[in-house]
Amino acid sequence: MQIETDLTGKLLIAMPGIGDPRFERSVILVCAHTPDFAMGIVLNRPMEGIDLQEIIDQMDVPQEADLEGVAILEGGPVATERGFVLHTDDVICDGATMEVEDELCMTATREILAAIASSAPPRKFVMALGYAGWAAGQLEQELAQNAWLVGAPDSDLVFGDAYEHKWRHALTRMGVDLSRLQSNAGNA
Repeated sequence: MQIETDLTGKLLIAMPGIGDPRFERSVILVCAHTPDFAMGIVLNRPMEGIDLQEIIDQMDVPQEADLEGVAILEGGPVATERGFVLHTDDVICDGATMEVEDELCMTATREILAAIASSAPPRKFVMALGYAGWAAGQLEQELAQNAWLVGAPDSDLVFGDAYEHKWRHALTRMGVDLSRLQSNAGNA
């Protein structure tokens, strides 16, 4: 099986039986992938008991927009106190915004929160606390063990709020017949 060497901008869709409850039925956008590391944001795990308004208030960011009820995602188990914003490329924070793919960017600064709270926010955005990270070769090994399927993102998968349906949507979008998906698949 040929494993892509750069999965930046791709989705990782957890296979049944992934073996790690933190990633069961996860859909992850890979934001960076090099020979040394990979990092991504889990797109389908909204946090309970906190919304974006609370983050804006805690950080004392000047505000023109109402962000009450806007979900914060559990982006992954690494650096869970740090915020990461996936957003469209209509707002760029000089020296801080990383292009993920085409019109999709990631920024992890107070400046992007100020833009979100302003009267001119990015067209689309989602904030996560924490990220999923892999050491050199770790993601490639998990792919070889069939822990993940690799797919292309779409706007609903990245920015949509139907969190409980994202895993199924990602699989069916790839043409995967969920009734035939097994957790004990092997390698040929």
